[in-house]
Amino acid sequence: MHGKTLRQSYNRGQGKGAIHRVSAWAAENRLVLGQVKVDEKSNEITAIPELLKVLALNGCIVTLDAMGTQKTIARQIIDQGADYILSLKGDHEGLYKDVQLGAAAELQEHSLRGLSDD
Repeated sequence: MHGKTLRQSYNRGQGKGAIHRVSAWAAENRLVLGQVKVDEKSNEITAIPELLKVLALNGCIVTLDAMGTQKTIARQIIDQGADYILSLKGDHEGLYKDVQLGAAAELQEHSLRGLSDD
């Protein structure tokens, strides 16, 4: 899933902002599965769950950028029978640190195991 702002979709004269949409893609098939328009006074976080509702996700892997890294979105994906890959940035401070520590521990464990197996 990915959000994009449509180029030249704004109208300054009428005071209308650019149109922003969230799309679901089947990347391997190069196919758009669905799109929802993001409300002008909102963002992707509120649009993503609406798009997820209309998709048959059972057995799929859903990928999202950092904007979609939300507990409620992850829960909805799981509840619909899919798995997810979420992007993570430093503004999710606690989670970001937890992932860094976990990854460092895994790397150290694998590297130590590699040394003892030789």
